[in-house]
Amino acid sequence: MKSILLISLLLLVKTVSFGKHPPEGDTVVYLFPGQGSDERLFKHLELPPGYDTVHISYPVPDKHETMAMFASRFIEEINPSSPYILMGVSLGGMICTELTDTLAPLLTILISSAKTTHELPGRYTFQQRFRVNRIIPKRMIKGGAMVLQGIVEPDRKHDKETFKDMLKAKDPLYLKRTVDMIINWQRTAYSDKIVHIHGDNDHTIPIKNVEYDYRIEEGSHMMMITRAGEINQIIAHILKP
Repeated sequence: MKSILLISLLLLVKTVSFGKHPPEGDTVVYLFPGQGSDERLFKHLELPPGYDTVHISYPVPDKHETMAMFASRFIEEINPSSPYILMGVSLGGMICTELTDTLAPLLTILISSAKTTHELPGRYTFQQRFRVNRIIPKRMIKGGAMVLQGIVEPDRKHDKETFKDMLKAKDPLYLKRTVDMIINWQRTAYSDKIVHIHGDNDHTIPIKNVEYDYRIEEGSHMMMITRAGEINQIIAHILKP
């Protein structure tokens, strides 16, 4: 585990998102959001000059689709003719971990995520044995997520409407099947290209089991929005030539 670095303030230039067609010559950062979020999760992301972004959106997984199978869907969205980086938050980080073994990114940046099943909290392991999630109606899963999001991660209150709207827009079947996908994730190893940023007040994926590279003090699972300034500084440091 790397020591926590004191990073000096760096001048950051906000990167414009170019959808699927960023300009040639720049390094492309593919952005994978969390389970209950979308491209709005990255609204405060700022990258140095020479980096452009492409947002990835998720379809509804097939029934019992594995994380590896789901991740393979996005291979065709990555343009290997330009240098690129994968960046994922929460579920997005798990997907990026799978893709890093298959593709050839310059590096992969995980935020508020897990690289293996061992970094997930014990409640997921418990549900591998007792498939409670599969008998819960999909609309109840979505309703529960709407209620629990603000209770489990109270930091959400700093941008409550954005978090609420992103989750509200999700298909209940998508939520049910992605929950099942996370519970049944089987990964036990990860690439050394991965750099992991985690908050020490993350209640969704507690830091105690996470092999992180950079720690955000009092950072929650929502910190991609609520602590974006500090994350931007860390990313700028990581990308520094």
